[in-house]
Amino acid sequence: MNGIIDRRVCAEIDGPFVLFLIGIRINRLWKLNSWLPTFQAMGPIIAELSRRPELGLLHNRSHFGFPATMLVQYWRSHDHLQAFATGRDQLHLPAWQRFNQAVGSNGDVGIWHETYLIEPGRYESVYNNMPAWGLGRAGAIHDAVGQRARADGRRQVQLMNGGRHDDQSI
Repeated sequence: MNGIIDRRVCAEIDGPFVLFLIGIRINRLWKLNSWLPTFQAMGPIIAELSRRPELGLLHNRSHFGFPATMLVQYWRSHDHLQAFATGRDQLHLPAWQRFNQAVGSNGDVGIWHETYLIEPGRYESVYNNMPAWGLGRAGAIHDAVGQRARADGRRQVQLMNGGRHDDQSI
């Protein structure tokens, strides 16, 4: 099984970071002209972020469903996320303006986002028999042994390290 880490591990990110959830919900399937351009706009935006790591996206993963689809994103900071969202030289702002002109609040397609600012010691994770996933793709993976064997210990390690990785990273 390619990429499977066959032991119990946990994930940490250096310092504070942002968890950003963004999604689209098709409210009127027959209004293809409203939701399809909105849906298609995300691919080029993600490609731009992948090409330019200095913009601050650490990792993203799509979760497809119907009638709603969601992207889970990890960002270096809220400042990075805001700069990208409002940057006139990036793809997001023009796509957002097109959405507002074409769809606005007509009810055809819903869009949403939630932003969570996360500090060291305020999260924890554990994975077993998984590839690097979610937080583990955005940050560093550590064996979940010793102090990291339990949830409260994983949080304590983050606090002791000040959110910095130590030399036990995989």
